[in-house]
Amino acid sequence: MTNCPPFSADVLALDAERECERIAAWLRDQLVTTLRRRGAVVAVSGGVDSAVCLGLACRAVGPARVLALHLPGPGSSTTSAERARLACERFGVELQCHDLGPALAGLGNQERIDGAIGVVFPGLPAGTRHKIVLAGDLLQQDRGNLFDLVVAMPDGSQQRRRLPLDAYLQLTAATNMQQRLRKLHEYTAAESRNFAVLGTANRLEHELGFFVRGGDGLADVQLLAHLYKTQVWALARQLGVPPVIVDATPSTETYSLPQTQEEFFFALPLRQLDLVLWAHDHGVADERIATVLGLDATQVQRVRADIEHKRRTALRLHRPPLRLEATS
Repeated sequence: MTNCPPFSADVLALDAERECERIAAWLRDQLVTTLRRRGAVVAVSGGVDSAVCLGLACRAVGPARVLALHLPGPGSSTTSAERARLACERFGVELQCHDLGPALAGLGNQERIDGAIGVVFPGLPAGTRHKIVLAGDLLQQDRGNLFDLVVAMPDGSQQRRRLPLDAYLQLTAATNMQQRLRKLHEYTAAESRNFAVLGTANRLEHELGFFVRGGDGLADVQLLAHLYKTQVWALARQLGVPPVIVDATPSTETYSLPQTQEEFFFALPLRQLDLVLWAHDHGVADERIATVLGLDATQVQRVRADIEHKRRTALRLHRPPLRLEATS
């Protein structure tokens, strides 16, 4: 392929300090000039993306005008809570914690989850620990858009079975309620202070649809949507995010069994997927991508097809409400 830009494992390198300053200056201007808000709310999950957003917000307007919320659900771990606390200590930000468990219970969320699990594994007790994982290995086969359900059996073992569509829809709708409830807390806190809500999605999540419409995809400002995950890690190190956060395996913190983002959605290590996405958008040949990443051309083609499929889904998630007629 002619006229391709140079492609290597270092193509996503950036001046992290300059980028931190650029984002902070832009955020400061948007809060004051465009949004007319006094500060910012950041939901801190204990992951690196929200920690970077927290640090950038503090650089933009100072820690006194930043509020951090930690909003654990039934699938959250004590480890994530500790990492959220460490991030707030690092940047000197007030942290408020609100357990979503009672509200979700009041909404009958666990009953929906148990019902979906019972379709696949009849007879298991209420509250069985579980997670959803991608079916098959994208690099080894064309797996299609299929998912498996993994459950913890009463004897301590784990079993895995294919998840039929109706059960999948019910289970994901129930778990998405957690994301929407988190956003309710964020906007309530923000409006009571005349603050803006900051989104924490990186470029992979934003472009490939790894977010919930009306949930974590909803924000007044998206700070990281232009940055690949590799670049977010670079900013985290520049900002002094604690290493225990930077080095943590990206997790969904959604299901009651531990689950990585890779096994649930991305199907490829994030550093590799960053490079494939960049190369895909810049017209780099399959063979060149394969050489740099240590894959073969067929595997690259599968990943590219998966990227396009996810982008089509993301477009639907980003789409504004449909209207019969446009108004001014």
